Amino acid sequence: MGNAIRPFYKGKQTMKNVEMKIEGDILTITVDLAKDFGPSKSGKTTIIATTSGNVSLPENEEIKIGLNIYKRK
Repeated sequence: MGNAIRPFYKGKQTMKNVEMKIEGDILTITVDLAKDFGPSKSGKTTIIATTSGNVSLPENEEIKIGLNIYKRK
């Protein structure tokens, strides 16, 4: 596997504020903690970053990741 940084699409949804890079066998996830995408559906938290469900890793369809980063209101 080479280096890969690209947006991921799950149907019509895209990841928000998540970048993934693979170098060898190391996955690096980058999230800007200063960003804010508004309230969650429940309204109890504020979304900072999300993969919008489970997505495949760059260049590896077998491995999936589901990520949500949020803060309490």
